[in-house]
Amino acid sequence: MNILIAEDDLTSRTILQAILGKWGFTTVTASDGAEAWAILQRPEAPRLILLDWLMPGMDGVEICRRVRETRTDQPPYIVLLTALGETNRIVEGLGAGADDYIAKPYNQEELRARIEVGIRILTLQESLAQRLAELQAALDHVRKLQGILPICMHCHKIRNDQESWERIEKYITEHSEAQFSHSICPECLATHYPDFAPDNPAKNRKT
Repeated sequence: MNILIAEDDLTSRTILQAILGKWGFTTVTASDGAEAWAILQRPEAPRLILLDWLMPGMDGVEICRRVRETRTDQPPYIVLLTALGETNRIVEGLGAGADDYIAKPYNQEELRARIEVGIRILTLQESLAQRLAELQAALDHVRKLQGILPICMHCHKIRNDQESWERIEKYITEHSEAQFSHSICPECLATHYPDFAPDNPAKNRKT
């Protein structure tokens, strides 16, 4: 897991980087809000963010707002780092889009627990996004069989997208996961194989 540390205080940033490295995480650091925002615009931007509230240029709350205004299938998980303990300020940060917060000076065990919560949420998001993609692919697949299909009234072949005619079972097999096994209905059995039809009067007379 790659984690973004956005913290303007060099000492705090260095300590956080060392702690996360000890826990096996890789980190990217930003020393102000503008740098943090620039990192978050990258395609490979970290999904988990430790974001200081008070930073020069652009504070953590403003970054939260911008992140939540950006449409994405996999939004980042944001933990605000704050020395501001007032309840109304915490509510402001969560309302702006932060997922969690931790007050400075923070306990390492609490910090790790909150990071692990973030990782669980991100893992769940990735799983849901994958399931959604699979569902969309399945729906797209089904749509291929919707609408009006030109079918020959005599031989029952279907005209495909290339304007050529092919057997109905071949068309359906190529556009769905359906598989065919050939059998014979009672009507066709009586018409084409009358000797084998159970209700054939002629057969009954022979016996």
